[in-house]
Amino acid sequence: MSTNPKRRWEQHPWGGVFAATLCAFRPDESLDPEGLGQYFADLASVEGIRGLVCNGHTGEVMSLRPSEREEVTRVLARTLRGGAPKPRAVKVVSGVCAEGSHEAIDHALAAKAAGADAILLMPPHHWLRFGRSSRTAVGFVEDVAAGADVPIIIHQYPAWTKAGYSLAEMLEIVKVPQVVMIKMGTRDMSRWLYDYEKLQEAAPRVSVVTCHDEFLLPTLLEGADGALIGFAGFAPELMVELVQAALSGDLPRAKSAQRQVAPLARLIYNFGEPGCGAHQRMKTALWLMGRFPGPVFRRPVRPLSGQEIQQLADSLEELGFSCSNGAAKLHSAGGNNEPGKAGLRVKRRAVAKARAIGS
Repeated sequence: MSTNPKRRWEQHPWGGVFAATLCAFRPDESLDPEGLGQYFADLASVEGIRGLVCNGHTGEVMSLRPSEREEVTRVLARTLRGGAPKPRAVKVVSGVCAEGSHEAIDHALAAKAAGADAILLMPPHHWLRFGRSSRTAVGFVEDVAAGADVPIIIHQYPAWTKAGYSLAEMLEIVKVPQVVMIKMGTRDMSRWLYDYEKLQEAAPRVSVVTCHDEFLLPTLLEGADGALIGFAGFAPELMVELVQAALSGDLPRAKSAQRQVAPLARLIYNFGEPGCGAHQRMKTALWLMGRFPGPVFRRPVRPLSGQEIQQLADSLEELGFSCSNGAAKLHSAGGNNEPGKAGLRVKRRAVAKARAIGS
């Protein structure tokens, strides 16, 4: 592997751009495998995308049943590996979100059987409330590695949560042979470069990639081997351009790309961190532009109002993106998945607003 930090990401098998993907649902909230497969195929066709990551937070893993997570992984693997020979390999990664070691092993084995090249291992979410010991944190990763024997991407949560790993814990975790990447979400910029350098020094085989959609350029310039981000599932060409320019040390090119990214990022993330609201706006925006099969976000998240949809479409139009295709599909897609009479009223308002957009 090259020792030149500007070239490391190109030669590292787990470096570069990995797109965290959305999940497609029909109006009744059932999975839409056909629409999902087309979305996956579109992303994988973008030169520079190294892997697609399903069943993450962007993909609404928290709302998916275990069998549905397996099905989404299967659709992704079939899309990337089926049919005619592909010009390049794109990795299949599936998120594992579980509260205990046994459950996590089960989910990891299911993802592996469905065709995943690796799993994105999230920390148990009860840690967010109750915390855990360092032995438990490292032991959880060791348990899943031994029980499933699949390459593991560690999902590092923000440093201010009780589920984030300390540097000392990460230095133990990277000793686990199955760990191939850390998705670095600490959001502690004062430690970013220090932690990156210590991890690279201890385990150069393990890539350290940013997932800071809101701090993307600064983290790439400070030190990173790539990015695993939801925004790459929304604007893949822009993300590839920005990440590759920054990692190659081409600051003028990187800043030029950032100027294109910034207004879109403000529209989707609203100056905040990635979350359900941002992912919902991302899905709706892609659908409005005719690049995603539907806007349905699974409950308990409530749908965007017609006014919010119109504001999103107006903002996209102001940025130069056509929303006519998505608006034309609103009537057939429904534009709302909230049950009952209230949901129907919102749906009718959304249809009227979207028709106004397209007129």
